Amino acid sequence: MEPRYVVILAAGMGTRMKSDVHKVLHKICGRTMVEHVLTQVSQVQPEKIITVVGHDAQDVKKTLGDRTEYADQPEQLGTGHAVLQTAPLLADKEGVTLVVSGDTPLLTAATLNKLLQYHTEKGAKATILTAEAPDPTGYGRIVRNDLGIVERIVEQKDASHEEAAIQEINTGVYCFDNQALFAALKQVTNDNAQGEYYLTDVIAIMRKAGGIIAAYRMKNFEESMGVNDRVALAAATKVMQQRINHDFMMNGVSMIGPATTYIDVGVQIGQDTIIEPGVQIQGQTTIGRHCVVGAHSLLVDATIEDNVHITSSTIEQATMHRGSDIGPNSHLRPKADIGEDVHIGNFCEVKNATLGARTKLGHLSYVGDATLGSDINVGCGVVFVNYDGVKKWHTTVGDKAFIGSNSNIVAPVEIADHSFIAAGSTITKDIAYHAMGIARARQVNKSDFWDKLPLSKSSEWK
Repeated sequence: MEPRYVVILAAGMGTRMKSDVHKVLHKICGRTMVEHVLTQVSQVQPEKIITVVGHDAQDVKKTLGDRTEYADQPEQLGTGHAVLQTAPLLADKEGVTLVVSGDTPLLTAATLNKLLQYHTEKGAKATILTAEAPDPTGYGRIVRNDLGIVERIVEQKDASHEEAAIQEINTGVYCFDNQALFAALKQVTNDNAQGEYYLTDVIAIMRKAGGIIAAYRMKNFEESMGVNDRVALAAATKVMQQRINHDFMMNGVSMIGPATTYIDVGVQIGQDTIIEPGVQIQGQTTIGRHCVVGAHSLLVDATIEDNVHITSSTIEQATMHRGSDIGPNSHLRPKADIGEDVHIGNFCEVKNATLGARTKLGHLSYVGDATLGSDINVGCGVVFVNYDGVKKWHTTVGDKAFIGSNSNIVAPVEIADHSFIAAGSTITKDIAYHAMGIARARQVNKSDFWDKLPLSKSSEWK
């Protein structure tokens, strides 16, 4: 196989996005568009990948890191000018160069490999990836002669009425004989409506020089979608979402409402897990087998082991171990570690805390900066008071302790195994093994209460 090289075009401003964020850095299903492109082109086994950057170059470089080399295009003078900036890195190479745009996040490695294979089989100097567009507006048109041979590509603004009616469009993806590419780029002029140096002009230059120009028509137009505004961004997100959900369902995950299930690229879900409607699963979340993720739950960078049941809750950078359950309407914040068979009920919040096996946190409670052992019962309305206004403090609760409802645990305290906290207590001191902590005012009943009221009021109230 002859050497392969890739050029990713990511220098343009993308003004139609109307955003402070560079166009190619807008995200689709958890990854920026240019990261999607880079991931796919990496799979065609190139010897070198070069990303052309210009506007917001540092942001693009920060996002992609050392996965690619870079060429700078300080002035955005067109796609031909952009590719020419890679000459110091590529011009002397022999082989095939694949040119793609950083705003085409739906391209797949499978299609790119077919394009490269077709290019080699045809012995072409250039091969264009084309598609049949239902509405070709905005795309360059593929102009063929009577024999079906590609003659040139005409941009929308330069197209005649007849050319504008052509439905076969240029996807902006090309294969070139590398040395022929750079020889042709030197001949490109900016004599067009935009005053730019078009990469597409090298097609006519190569053809005039006697080179074979080929065109590989892809089957799925959606894959060629370029994203230039927020409407296209939403459309591309929908396509990517459908792909992700389809793959999960084909691999044994059940989705009750796939049209309203939003899962990022990179998420892992085990077989026989059920995802209900309205669920969002983001970041590097991992979900095991035989789980249920209930409607309208949000999981971000979460680790969920097998047989976990989540009911309408939010889990962020937290872990739920085998057999645990949560919800509805509870929240696991970062560094919450929920042990096996733990029950967390409704309207509870856990942050930077560990709950041991079989512990129960039924409802309306907050556990923060704490280590709870196993088989603990935490009553309704319990608050772990972890912050004194300056510093966070830690609480430890031993195995099989009982914490009565409406108690406040004021850290730092140590609550030993088998200890008991009476309901309504505010605990500020350690509690020993088998001891009971009671910290509340003694109840006093006034039997003569009514008799001491003023006569008019006591008669009225009675």
